[in-house]
Amino acid sequence: MGTRPGSAPALDTVLAGLAQDEATGSLRVGKEGTVYLVRGRVSYVDCAATPGVEDLLGGSGRIDAAGIRHARQEAGPGGDGGALLVSRGVLSRGELEFCVLSATLDAAFFLLAPRTLRTRFRAGDAHWLGVHWFFDVPGLLRECARRRARLERAWPSAELDARPVTPLRRIPGTHALLTRLQWELLLAADSTATPVELARRLGHPAYSTLLAVRELAAAGLLARDQAEPDEQPDEQPDEQSDEQSDEQPHEPPAALPTRTPRPAAVPVAGAVTDVDLLLRVRDALEAL
Repeated sequence: MGTRPGSAPALDTVLAGLAQDEATGSLRVGKEGTVYLVRGRVSYVDCAATPGVEDLLGGSGRIDAAGIRHARQEAGPGGDGGALLVSRGVLSRGELEFCVLSATLDAAFFLLAPRTLRTRFRAGDAHWLGVHWFFDVPGLLRECARRRARLERAWPSAELDARPVTPLRRIPGTHALLTRLQWELLLAADSTATPVELARRLGHPAYSTLLAVRELAAAGLLARDQAEPDEQPDEQPDEQSDEQSDEQPHEPPAALPTRTPRPAAVPVAGAVTDVDLLLRVRDALEAL
């Protein structure tokens, strides 16, 4: 991807160069976030627009903000705060890995969009949580593109992505089938919080929340005109909610457990991961 003389190179070009050089450190992307790399592979992504691993850990109820802050201070620069939390029994190794996986995929989707931004690389810099997962750069970029396409399939419009979520007071048709996350969103929506704000409030990844919002919009369960919350979208066939239930992306396989994910359900940390496999694991576990 070419750039004009004097302009900043495209973000994917910068990442590809760091991967080729097997760089270790942090890549600051404007004021929007940071990508952490270890020998050219992404170990963690932080994005100001999405809940980070601290938010997900806090949202799970396993540790509060004060506990996370204390662990971060105790780990110090270059430390392994994640291993510290595991050694103290705050969470299991598998729960830590899954949390890092979820936060990284979430932040990468919002941060690594195709665009040109000023970046700054700091060699040797590391995230306080330590290294508990790896992604190859091309695979991570492909996953971001796949997620964008999935959003388009769910509801081909970004009109509700940054608006407060406003449920209709009456559902179209006679019934509606909801996933667990969709139900939580409808209960938490107060016509003031956007999808990302609801994600932070509920302790869920922002992408999963945004996808659920688009699915609710496709089912005709959200107001598109905030001034008229009872008005329903123009095209709402009665069969739409049934079609939505047939294509729910969060329906878990019957053989999966129905409680907290266990370490055995998560691939071993440190291995180069297959993003498609991770996605299937993530989707199944998020439905629990």
